[in-house]
Amino acid sequence: MVLTDRERQTLQRWQRATSTPQALALRSRIVLACAETDDDGLPRTAGAVARQVGVTPETVRKWRARFVRDRLDGLGDAPRPGRARTVSDEQVTAIVRATLQTRPTNATHWSTRAMAAKTGLSQSTISRIWRAFGLQPHRSRSFTPSTGPVFADRVHDVIGLYLDPPERVLAVCVAEKAQIQALDRAQPVLPMMPGVPERRSHDHVRPGTTALFAALDAATGTVIGSPHRRHRTIEFKKFLAKLDREVPADLQVHLICDDYGTYTTEAIKKWLPAHPRLHLHVTPTGSSWPNLVERWFAEPTAGRLHHSAQALERDIRAWIADGNDNPRPYAWAKTSDEILQALASYCRRIKDSGHC
Repeated sequence: MVLTDRERQTLQRWQRATSTPQALALRSRIVLACAETDDDGLPRTAGAVARQVGVTPETVRKWRARFVRDRLDGLGDAPRPGRARTVSDEQVTAIVRATLQTRPTNATHWSTRAMAAKTGLSQSTISRIWRAFGLQPHRSRSFTPSTGPVFADRVHDVIGLYLDPPERVLAVCVAEKAQIQALDRAQPVLPMMPGVPERRSHDHVRPGTTALFAALDAATGTVIGSPHRRHRTIEFKKFLAKLDREVPADLQVHLICDDYGTYTTEAIKKWLPAHPRLHLHVTPTGSSWPNLVERWFAEPTAGRLHHSAQALERDIRAWIADGNDNPRPYAWAKTSDEILQALASYCRRIKDSGHC
């Protein structure tokens, strides 16, 4: 039995790979051993190969004959007989079409029970079909299309700062997280003891709230934050003044902000010309996703209870300082053209879309 170079390489790869099924690896060893010759240069017998590999001579003859007849394809398992299909292709197509194009009468989405009652099939059959086609009717995602007239221009502006910022420029993402609540238990917490878990009352009180203005340097992951009891224009101006003081004087500061009233008031527009190194860049209307500080806000800021708003603010400052000791950069992956192309493709799939 003579092997081609490709066949020998394939069999050796199947024999060595840890992901190869054990049965296929054994058959590869049998065929490779059969392709060798003995000391006299003659083909090896089935018995000699069987002793080397650790199988019976009948097994060697079987796979040697299968390989001679079908080559590499002959080493796979033949189809096994089983029960005939009870669900036709037409039924599968009807289930998929009904899942995608219809809704049940008295529910917001299809369940396996409801679809089984409609089609007369079992719930397990419906579940298998949905898994095969990746259908999950119980899941949904919400989105808000931007209605701003300069959507594309703002996307290019903001994404350009992430991917190709100018020299001597610090691009920071600025936003606020309002109504951060200080929560405390209504009764003192009983500490944990040997054999006794910590015990706490079910209800809690709200001693106060605070708002957090934050500026994230996406390139380094560092944050400049400032908690305030209110989130008006005057608090935002104080935060900008702090940002102006803490950023090195030789850098231009480009602020990426949401299209929010606090950031675009007349008072802010008059304040910015007096601080010419601060430049404002606004994300598209109704689209805060280009603002990376929103991702930072999603991380937990304070996991402990607080008996007052002052204690909450102390914990927020400590949490920011701790994060700045071990910052994690935020990398933007897609270009603005890729984002706009993906959005246009999505809008084309929506009937009567007037947003693209």
